[in-house]
Amino acid sequence: MINQGALSALTAETVPTSYVEAGGITFAYRKFGAESEVPLVFCQRYRGTMDDWDPTVVNGIAKERTVILFDSAGVGLSTGVTPNNVPDMADYAITFIEALGLKQVDLIGFSMGGMVAQHVTLKRPDLVRRLILAGTGPGAGEDTERSRNGVFEVMTTPVNEDKDFLFLFFEPTETSQAKGREYLERLQWRKTDRAPLVTAETIKAQTQALIGFAAGPDTAYPRLAEIKQPVLVANGDNDIMAPTINSFIMSQHIPNAQLILYPDSGHGFLFQYPERFVLHVSAFLSE
Repeated sequence: MINQGALSALTAETVPTSYVEAGGITFAYRKFGAESEVPLVFCQRYRGTMDDWDPTVVNGIAKERTVILFDSAGVGLSTGVTPNNVPDMADYAITFIEALGLKQVDLIGFSMGGMVAQHVTLKRPDLVRRLILAGTGPGAGEDTERSRNGVFEVMTTPVNEDKDFLFLFFEPTETSQAKGREYLERLQWRKTDRAPLVTAETIKAQTQALIGFAAGPDTAYPRLAEIKQPVLVANGDNDIMAPTINSFIMSQHIPNAQLILYPDSGHGFLFQYPERFVLHVSAFLSE
């Protein structure tokens, strides 16, 4: 086991991958950063693995607290089969957190990971101290919107190329596109022990999960008032994947939520403004 002093010297590029078995799954994870009583667990997006987190974001947060990245069932370096619904994904996240012996965590959920994080909080409010919901929404509910026309077709293509990421995650402006290309370059900083791309089976299951959340069966919208934890809701000011209006609606229905919108940005706002996002997250978690 790596001691805390050694953990604080590691980065997203250098931390070795660890494994823990629970619930019939071998979960792959990476834990590092400054020692903190409550670690921050990252719940990843649709088709994302541990290696799709921006190292600038993760390393920035890790300067002040312990961070934990993980691949859920059937994703990346973890074993098992990916569930086709968000509540079951939340159960796996809870299983993973408990397998590490953690009694309480802060959660950050990006995109689909934000949907999972909402269900984790609703299922186990005792487990979650603070919650960050980035580029996500509450599911089907009054006045919520689906992703813009053309988005679903691009996000579900068998292989996403750089141009697809730039379309989905960044604004068509010169400034946003340039920041998007910088983000894609940062994703290559880690050279070894990288997670493989998600499989076609996982993409199919995750797509079904997104549809179930957006169409109503698994929506968190009716239960948002039950989330009593402090919540930071953040998004770009023109998210075409998880429409920005949904972030506003979500922040209005969660009793102790605050909302931050980032200019000239979309779904990938946290990768476009990594240093600013780190400042906001650190301030929120330290309150």
